[in-house]
Amino acid sequence: MTFTPEQLVAAHKANIETLFGLTHKAFEGVEKLIELNMQVAKTSLSEAAETTLTAMSVKDAQEFMSLQAGMLQPAAEKAAAYSRHLYDIIAGTNAEVTKAAEATLADSQKKVLALVDTAVKNAPAGTESAVALVKSAVAAANNAYDSVHKAAKQASEVAEANFTAMTNTAVKATQSATAKAKKAA
Repeated sequence: MTFTPEQLVAAHKANIETLFGLTHKAFEGVEKLIELNMQVAKTSLSEAAETTLTAMSVKDAQEFMSLQAGMLQPAAEKAAAYSRHLYDIIAGTNAEVTKAAEATLADSQKKVLALVDTAVKNAPAGTESAVALVKSAVAAANNAYDSVHKAAKQASEVAEANFTAMTNTAVKATQSATAKAKKAA
């Protein structure tokens, strides 16, 4: 079976549109990451100035230790919040790219199945076993993709749950350490 020039142009056009769409999604993710990092940098700078001024007004070592202990928990919570936000940006961008890739793959699968069906209808007599083999191979490839996709989705969900649990544990540990440090001061 041969393709017409119009079919080839349409296929190339669709591929280029997909490429630019995915590139646009990737740049949106990078923009969000830059915005997050700029916000963190601005906030960190103003907090550092405030902390420096507060530290310079400390009168004794005990007050300094108390100030230091009081900064530990907010710093850990901010780090955890940054990690969560970073993860959300990455997960969101990944979800959008995956969605676009899945749509493209689904369209490609439909086209391959249509091509196979057309080939089956036009197959010469005596090639039934070859046609059955091709159909079986296409079905096996689709099943393999579905299995891999489901496994990847489950792995992603497990990773997200582990990330959330780890972040919560880190925040709780910091809160406990801060409480102990305040008691010691």
